[in-house]
Amino acid sequence: MLYFRGCTAREKLTNIQSATEKLLRLAGVDYHILDDEKCCGSVLIRTGFLKEAKEQIKKNTEILKGETIITSCAGCYKTLTEDYDGLNVIHISQLLDKLIKEGKLDLSKIEFDVTYHDPCHLGRHCDVFDEPRSVIKSVANLVEMKNIRENSLCCGAGGGVKSAYPEIANQISKLRIAQAVETGCKTLVTSCPFCKLNLKNDDIEVLDLTEFLVSYGGLNEE
Repeated sequence: MLYFRGCTAREKLTNIQSATEKLLRLAGVDYHILDDEKCCGSVLIRTGFLKEAKEQIKKNTEILKGETIITSCAGCYKTLTEDYDGLNVIHISQLLDKLIKEGKLDLSKIEFDVTYHDPCHLGRHCDVFDEPRSVIKSVANLVEMKNIRENSLCCGAGGGVKSAYPEIANQISKLRIAQAVETGCKTLVTSCPFCKLNLKNDDIEVLDLTEFLVSYGGLNEE
């Protein structure tokens, strides 16, 4: 398997990469990474730079074809699945759900309430709703927010909004954070590094799904 880290986990939120690799090692997954990994092209596509995106996709396809690709990022998952041809892609939440059900990750259940934010690219766009929730429930109690699944609120960062309209991105994130706080939970889990980046705040702990398992799953490095 090839672990495609994605730009945000690779460059900004490296703890997500570390947590993901730890979980893969503990589960005995044979994987590798690309030292010269390039952007999947998601941002280029969403912001209208289609010519540049096609060039990026062509270059990446030569490298990625024939691999089983694990992604941390919801945007990478959508792009590699829908905008590339013939790639075998699995999001880390889907893989973790499979590994847990196969007994390859020895997790401890705790009496702890957490809530979950559906990333747009993973949820509404690719219909991956159940696997992240199943992973969370293997460790803690899931308390849902008002808007979930197909009706989830956006984190505010996608589609180039964070870069072009940071004020709007911040306003949207505050609405979502308020819903998370209303659940009474102290921790908000998501399955997208970009969502984690924009939802970070002082009112509630925000963790990627992989970070959540490493922090609260009772796992020990062998």
